[in-house]
Amino acid sequence: MSSVETVRPPSTVALFSGHMVDAPDRKIPRFPPDKEPAAAAAIADALPKIGVTRGDLAICGGACGGDLLFAEACLEREMPVEIYIPFDGSTFLANSVDFADGSWHERYLAVKAKATLRVAPDELGPLGEGGNAYERNNQWMLDSAARFGGDRMAFICLWNGEGGDGPGGTQHLMEEARRKTSRIYWLDTRKLWD
Repeated sequence: MSSVETVRPPSTVALFSGHMVDAPDRKIPRFPPDKEPAAAAAIADALPKIGVTRGDLAICGGACGGDLLFAEACLEREMPVEIYIPFDGSTFLANSVDFADGSWHERYLAVKAKATLRVAPDELGPLGEGGNAYERNNQWMLDSAARFGGDRMAFICLWNGEGGDGPGGTQHLMEEARRKTSRIYWLDTRKLWD
């Protein structure tokens, strides 16, 4: 007699996007490194508000700042975490982790060791001509989060409400997520930093 394991779909899929910690030479501050405790507390506070429980799924990028703070908070709650990155590992680390001061590189490696890493070029193939790797990654995360239905998805964003440094940032994913779910939790950094 064979047994078939039934996998319970998560009651909530928490999708996240948020600002990276500012590079040391950033002219206009957006996420100063000294604001990390406020951001971490706001993210940790948002998770019970959206009703996540142990075993619910977390989806995010792996950049220094909001992404890694979110992943750490979800791992503490024993949630499986899927990290989506738009480039190969070394390119991603150079662009989105290693420019920041502090222990972000080590924190990325610690989160990656406990999470499922999804690498766009490996799973989606080469980026098409004229495509934007960050927009593709956002859409990939959103589609993955919505695979259990939009009613199960909650989107959390750590964002200042302004346009980003280029295409495919938090604003882009906020706009796209609003088309899939009404469960939007905006952690407005303009208020958090006050």
